[in-house]
Amino acid sequence: MLCDRCRQAGHRRIGPVITVLLLLWGLAPAAWARFQIPPPCKNAYTVEQEQTEGAKFAAEVFKQMPVLPDNSPLSQYVRNLGAKLVDVTPGHRWPFNFHVVASDEINAFALPGGAMFVNVGAINAAETEAQLAGVMAHELSHVVLRHSTCNLTKQQAPKMWAGLGQLAAGVLLGGGALSNMAAQGIGMVTGLGFLKMSREDEKQADLLGTDILYDAGYDPRGLPQFFETIQAKYGAGGSEWLSDHPNPGNRMQYVTAEIASLPPRSKPTVTTAEFTRSKALALKEKVYNSKEVEAGAWRNSGRYALLPGGPPTIIPAAAGSQTAAGASGRLAQASLGLKDNLSAYQGKTFTMSVPSSWQKGEGDNGSVAFIPPNGSGQSGIAYGAIVEGARFKTAVSDQNALTQATSAIARQLSQDNGGMQQVSDMTTLTVGGQPATAVELRGRSPISDGNNALPERDLLITITRPDGAVNYIIFIAPEADYPTLKPLYNSMLQSFRVH
Repeated sequence: MLCDRCRQAGHRRIGPVITVLLLLWGLAPAAWARFQIPPPCKNAYTVEQEQTEGAKFAAEVFKQMPVLPDNSPLSQYVRNLGAKLVDVTPGHRWPFNFHVVASDEINAFALPGGAMFVNVGAINAAETEAQLAGVMAHELSHVVLRHSTCNLTKQQAPKMWAGLGQLAAGVLLGGGALSNMAAQGIGMVTGLGFLKMSREDEKQADLLGTDILYDAGYDPRGLPQFFETIQAKYGAGGSEWLSDHPNPGNRMQYVTAEIASLPPRSKPTVTTAEFTRSKALALKEKVYNSKEVEAGAWRNSGRYALLPGGPPTIIPAAAGSQTAAGASGRLAQASLGLKDNLSAYQGKTFTMSVPSSWQKGEGDNGSVAFIPPNGSGQSGIAYGAIVEGARFKTAVSDQNALTQATSAIARQLSQDNGGMQQVSDMTTLTVGGQPATAVELRGRSPISDGNNALPERDLLITITRPDGAVNYIIFIAPEADYPTLKPLYNSMLQSFRVH
């Protein structure tokens, strides 16, 4: 494995050595002129900040788009393909990870820090593995060149990015391109306009992506061929990828010139049997258009991951039993952990006691889900509690500001979960010495009775933090089980402390 410095300097060092050897042998050296990575842009964010905030955005993608679980054969194929490209990608060793979205749009996007999402529509549009790898190499290049955080640095002060991605209200994925993702609620965070690239960004990513594709052993013509394929099929504005990635105007010419500058390679990889098999799977995969993604009906299908890596797998229950949420019905009371001892959990921003038998799922942004065994599946969490954080543009320092924040969070929860309704007045209380607000919501449970989803009752608690941010807890249960669980939820709430 090459060190980062060696990887960055590799092409510059090898060239002079080859030249000297050729001169010693009396041969004229060929003038291979590869794309040279430009000097770093002005960037207000450290690599560590970029990775942390990128992980928060990735968590939002899982919440708001139908992402195939990591064990899906299509996800495994894209992950393996991505690993081949990462192996030869220059610069900092970003923690790249790869996922597939069940969207019909021809699109792929890489978030700051290295999370990449490839739509099924892009897989279907590619005619060869080299074409699909070319799109992915292009997206990898945006991460390597740090285009997103460079763009963000130009747009606003660094403090404005603190807490981005912590709240679903900050990101609306759906309705089409990433450029349509905008701030919601009361404007607590910025949108994601910095992911829409400039023409100069596009040119740099095209050229570096061409070199990555070549270094991975692929026919580098795959990248311009993909451009040609989707433009021929859909027109310059008909593909979401082309919409988010504007043509600098002479894309085909400079990419072709870059390919001509690379040493000829005998038998580069054009396609593989794995691509053929995976495309056949992609063509059969259920996909959603942008309106369907935004509507969120896919959330109740039980097919998609809700967190990076996927939530706990539903354990099928025997016919007529009441043990597996989302399989045959509600959990039996004995499975809820009502008589468990409470064990203290310490998170990044809070501590809370939870039943000892409950499982936990931790997000990179500090969010945590606490779930009784078999209380969730890929269709959602049916029983348990979720603790998250939100930072608004203006510090939440009094009860009036907290009430507004609670309303914004409740609106976003309703939007993300098929229209939840507020069913109680908003009440004020104190949690761990901090001002807090409580409100009950009613929605649809992931558990169904035949073809109809059972009603769900959620208790939303918002708590101020000394730093002006907000922690919020969502206690979740099917409505019929809510009275049984409410004393336990109250005990958990009384143990909650911010830090």
